[in-house]
Amino acid sequence: MKIVEILGIPFNSMAFEEAIDLLESYLEEHQNHIVVTPNPEGVMQARRNPAFSEALLGADLRLADGIGIVLASRYLGNAIPERVRGVDTIFTLLERLNKKDRKTTAFFLGGAPGVADKAKAEMEHRFPNFSVVGHHHGFFTPEEEPAILEELNRLRPDIMLVCTGMPRAEIWANTHREIPARITLCLGGTMDIMAGVVKLAPPLFRKLGLEWLYRLLSQPSRAKRMLDIPRFMWAVVRHSRRSK
Repeated sequence: MKIVEILGIPFNSMAFEEAIDLLESYLEEHQNHIVVTPNPEGVMQARRNPAFSEALLGADLRLADGIGIVLASRYLGNAIPERVRGVDTIFTLLERLNKKDRKTTAFFLGGAPGVADKAKAEMEHRFPNFSVVGHHHGFFTPEEEPAILEELNRLRPDIMLVCTGMPRAEIWANTHREIPARITLCLGGTMDIMAGVVKLAPPLFRKLGLEWLYRLLSQPSRAKRMLDIPRFMWAVVRHSRRSK
């Protein structure tokens, strides 16, 4: 499997359908596979946060979520075929699994109180062969964590969906690699989209890779963290110059 390194973070270089094929194959294996989808903000956060960097490096699959990662790979001369957006990945995977003869089970962890309930109802309605056997909001305390882990060990879901925000989700998944799931997907705010609490960016924004701009326009509070996008671009340019 080809690896492309962007500012110290290795990405698995693959097309979208290849990624879905691999995720489907993970479900046939009796071990937990951690899947992360870093974007430019994530790469920059990892440069400042050793625990987050360790979590990304320790993941089994690192997909390029964000046009900035793909453009950086092209600029550095080792192009990733296309971006693999986390939200598209989970919906496409569930569409495939819904056609199988057996139910796929999942545990949802994330979102504000009540969001996981809504996401469960929406996903089970949309995909009849998909069952959310357990869920918990993402604002759990350290005191609540043992009960969540105990429930996971009892339920043994096929898919563990962690949507507690970056980098908390990735660090949590790396810390609890032993949970008895077959895939642990760290997918940012995807659960809010599943629940219908947050809308996807309009098709034109998605086609042009400008979801970040749509999020900024709809959530101005994200402005500070999005400063990492120009920082990422400058860091890539500097890295390229030093490499020549």
